[in-house]
Amino acid sequence: MTALGKGFSFYGRQLALMVGEREFIIDLLFYHHPQRRFVVIELKVGEFDPEHAGKLNFYVSAVDEQLAADDDAPSIGILLCATRDEAVTEMTLRGISSPIAVARWKAGSEMTLAEEPAVSPECERSSRRCARSRRS
Repeated sequence: MTALGKGFSFYGRQLALMVGEREFIIDLLFYHHPQRRFVVIELKVGEFDPEHAGKLNFYVSAVDEQLAADDDAPSIGILLCATRDEAVTEMTLRGISSPIAVARWKAGSEMTLAEEPAVSPECERSSRRCARSRRS
């Protein structure tokens, strides 16, 4: 958890959410107290696939609907995958309305990001809003 930075609380691993009559499992869920929002993390051992972003977008919406308080900021989704094609990732995230980031990770004694994450347009807007509110 120290890799995430300060202000995070662990909320759950392999967390089950019911949507309609179906159960869905979120890999990792954290809460970021300074920003007052949930952070959904999905882990993929293979290459990024566009369907992963759709699934993460669904999880972010479900967390906002079922777990977030009315005064919480919109949840953020982070997809960590072993590899990703930049063009496929950018095209996929272009149409996503939730704040979502996709990053490659390197396995080892400590999981680390291999590069800067690709982010959805809403993730960029959310980042700018947070930066402005910290300066105020």
